[in-house]
Amino acid sequence: MVNFDELRSEFPITKRFTFMNHAAISPVPVTVTRALDVMLREYSELGIDCYPAWIKRIPEVRGRLSRLIGADPHEIAFVGNTSEGLGAVASGIDWKQGDVVLVPRPDFPANIYPWMNLERRGVKTVFIEREAGRFDVEALKKALCPGVRLISVSTVDFSTGFLCDLEAIGAFCREKGILLCVDAIQSVGAVPIDVKKCSVHFLAAGGHKWLLSTMGCGILYISGDCSDQIHPERVGWKSVIQEEDFFRIHLELKRDALRFEPGTMNVPGIYALGASVELLLSIGVKEIYERILKLNDAIHDGLTARGLRVATPMGKGERSGILSFIPKSDPIDLYRTLTDKGVRVSLRNQLIRISPHFYNNADDISHFFDALDAG
Repeated sequence: MVNFDELRSEFPITKRFTFMNHAAISPVPVTVTRALDVMLREYSELGIDCYPAWIKRIPEVRGRLSRLIGADPHEIAFVGNTSEGLGAVASGIDWKQGDVVLVPRPDFPANIYPWMNLERRGVKTVFIEREAGRFDVEALKKALCPGVRLISVSTVDFSTGFLCDLEAIGAFCREKGILLCVDAIQSVGAVPIDVKKCSVHFLAAGGHKWLLSTMGCGILYISGDCSDQIHPERVGWKSVIQEEDFFRIHLELKRDALRFEPGTMNVPGIYALGASVELLLSIGVKEIYERILKLNDAIHDGLTARGLRVATPMGKGERSGILSFIPKSDPIDLYRTLTDKGVRVSLRNQLIRISPHFYNNADDISHFFDALDAG
């Protein structure tokens, strides 16, 4: 049995704020600051002598991330953020004139602009309009048209918190021979995901939200089943098989996702991500998800008791870590009131978006409602 009260001590921010804004930028746990402190002290005191240890750490973290999403380690590349990962997919596929990409809308721009940017290469982006934040396989079927090469979805809608049925979408794509790309930044670390079970070909996620790590380091998953269908637009000395042979030039790229890591790695970011993922794995993502849903149940009940309308779909299998509601008063004024009272949430499209993590508790929820009632 996980003792979430004990884990709360990992987050010093709880002494200052009621932080329920993990869908934005999360505070890092103490375990991350310790890992970074060790790495940076080594950097300061020993310099390049620590390089072999740092390089050894990279595949260790890669292995942890593979366990987190059900992948193989060689299918995961480190990238700067979700946009970089999705951009690498968009630019790396050998598109043909008339190819089509299907994308649900509205969505966070990171999952829109890379596909729209392909218009100059003759690729058309076709949008699937959400209904009350939702979309499903039936919507994909209706939108299906000649030339569809890839479907790109966000596992969780950043505004309403709707969780798509990724397994059903993956089965549809598999049946139709369509590539499936996933923006998973609003789910990885908070919602269980298995890329193999869901037939995902590509997945990108930054580390600074539910993964509880720092900005500037994330992951790109490329399934080994479709590795030959994508080529890195940017290559460097680490992209090739003989990466340590600096004097004989052989442009023979690695055959897995690691060829998408062109140069010197973000070692501090990888150390941070490794520490946070180790913490998440020690708890269990299934347990984290159940904990978050219980917290959001309590928030939902409090909101509905006050006559407030919840915008987040609450059906079975539709829920994520995000819970958004429509205020009775001016949303901007309420957001400012909550902020002034030490409650950290987000304002998104006139919705107040709440996104607690496993360490939040009943006291946080009480403080939130005290601030809400005062507003």
